Amino acid sequence: MALLSLCQTSLMVFRQIEPVIVLEQLGSTLFDTALQMVVKDRTANATYPDTHLSREDSQQKAMSDFFMTFNLIIRLTPILPALLLARFGDRGWRKAPIVVPLCGYLVPRFALLLLVIFPLPLELMYGAAALFGLTGGFCAYWPGVVTLASLGSTAADRSKVMMRVELLYGAAGLVGSLVSGHLFLLYSSSVGNGTVLLSLSTLIGLLCLLESICLLQVKQDCTNEATTDDNCQLLSPESSHESVEAPVSINKVNMALLFMAAVLYISAVGGAIEILGVFVLKAPLSWTAAQVGYGNAAGCMIFLTSYLGVVVFRRCVSDVTLILIGMISFGSGIYFMSFVTTTYYFYLARSLNLFALIPMPTIRSLLSLQVPASSCGTTLTVLQLALKFAGLAYIPGFTKLYQATLNWFPGFVFLLASVFTVLGMIPISIFGCRSPQRRQTVRIQGD
Repeated sequence: MALLSLCQTSLMVFRQIEPVIVLEQLGSTLFDTALQMVVKDRTANATYPDTHLSREDSQQKAMSDFFMTFNLIIRLTPILPALLLARFGDRGWRKAPIVVPLCGYLVPRFALLLLVIFPLPLELMYGAAALFGLTGGFCAYWPGVVTLASLGSTAADRSKVMMRVELLYGAAGLVGSLVSGHLFLLYSSSVGNGTVLLSLSTLIGLLCLLESICLLQVKQDCTNEATTDDNCQLLSPESSHESVEAPVSINKVNMALLFMAAVLYISAVGGAIEILGVFVLKAPLSWTAAQVGYGNAAGCMIFLTSYLGVVVFRRCVSDVTLILIGMISFGSGIYFMSFVTTTYYFYLARSLNLFALIPMPTIRSLLSLQVPASSCGTTLTVLQLALKFAGLAYIPGFTKLYQATLNWFPGFVFLLASVFTVLGMIPISIFGCRSPQRRQTVRIQGD
């Protein structure tokens, strides 16, 4: 009986969205470290005779150019597929925005594995990125996950549920990052560094895809009072007695303010993190594969501290204040990152980013409360697409600025990121002034 009960419990767990989040992020963090180190190895002999750059600066330019092109492809190609998948999701096919992108996640991992085993050109990854984007990519996958989480929660607990999803995402990334650098160095006599790491990443991705197809269960949306308790326990069973009420009308001004804050903040975060991966590989830091893994783990640790911040702060402050706390946390940390010259100071600057991941899930939570449940998936996908379009501007902008300031102040891009963060605080503050009683009203309705 005990064995049967254990099997039933395990089956119930694997039928929810949490295992998909954990497996996908675990595989992705292994892939990210492998890609970073493979690109470093392949650009070691890059030269730019006309620019009179040193060997290290030439490598930095080659690496930043590669990641700029690679990330632009990933952001540009998913636009139409993500919208189509969002429409399928809102029409009842909730698994489509999750399953299809997970198929795409296997493509770049397998391509990079071939790149390591065989002497193939690095440009192969551009084609893999395009195929990944055509399946919707992260632009479709993450809104699909967030939609399942938000529709299975109540209005009062939605911010906490969103951060719980981020917590699982970060915890899996933390584990994957800690071991990724060491796994990268494992190889046999016939293949090079990264084969074991990439093989494991691909296998985890395949298991995640099979789990989402065969086991993942999509429960009914918690959109009316007639919904049973069982159907309201996707991610937040403790609050299943409340219902998520659709707004009477869509407040377009509030939606515009939330979109503006999200775009400005993600431009700061995305632009800074885009350069940070290259920045740590140059002198004076000059990180190894293991140190890259530890650095990525420090970034994933922010998911955990941000979740704890939501749990603690939401008892006494509004969602708008939570967002401002997160923005201040990131802005201060990335400002001090501008002057980092040792690994010790890197981790000190990173420690200031403890609550940097609070803003985006909280903004998504507030945004989901501005629209009917039937439009939730499309709205969140449109937000994700807006962030992708922003990437088309800030990725090349930050990259070219970094290349132009390599010789006199490599950390200048981090200063710029802190300025964008401050600008992002303006629209969210206006939103807070327009709806000061929202959180109190929701609590009263919940009671």
